[in-house]
Amino acid sequence: MDSAYYSVGKIVNTHGIRGELKIVSQTDFPEVRFAKGSRLYAFPPQADRGEPLTVESSRFHKGAYILKFREYHNINDVLRFKGGSLKVHRSDLLELGEDEYYYHEIIGCEVVSEEGAKLGVIREILPLAANDVWVAERKGKKDLLIPVIDDVVKNVDVAGKRVTIHVMEGLLDE
Repeated sequence: MDSAYYSVGKIVNTHGIRGELKIVSQTDFPEVRFAKGSRLYAFPPQADRGEPLTVESSRFHKGAYILKFREYHNINDVLRFKGGSLKVHRSDLLELGEDEYYYHEIIGCEVVSEEGAKLGVIREILPLAANDVWVAERKGKKDLLIPVIDDVVKNVDVAGKRVTIHVMEGLLDE
């Protein structure tokens, strides 16, 4: 996959017969990414190249977004995208505020304790209602679930790919 593109949604199904797609959001900015006129790239499953598309309409429906694109008006035209992903080009990334990060900046970061002990590497982010949880893979042990709260996450060094955490009681329990 081209690292110039970043995922904003998973294409889980078609919707209706007029070329709409059902999207599970993978972005903190669905109101921007799925707005009318937005430029996205549809990557069919196992494809290494995306097709540029322009959002014609968008609505939230039963936990997912239903998107219609200007380029397609028939279910048969969009079937090939089912199971693929919607991405945005790196040039369209939004400027983030202080202490805000894109998923791709966090995944792959090494996790260390305040004392400097290496704890694992972040491989996944779970967006939950109260706060995100970063999942760090540990060799020979269960995954470490890190709640993204001020009491736990003490420093994020995106450039150095390193996250420092305060190990609260029970966090490292096997």
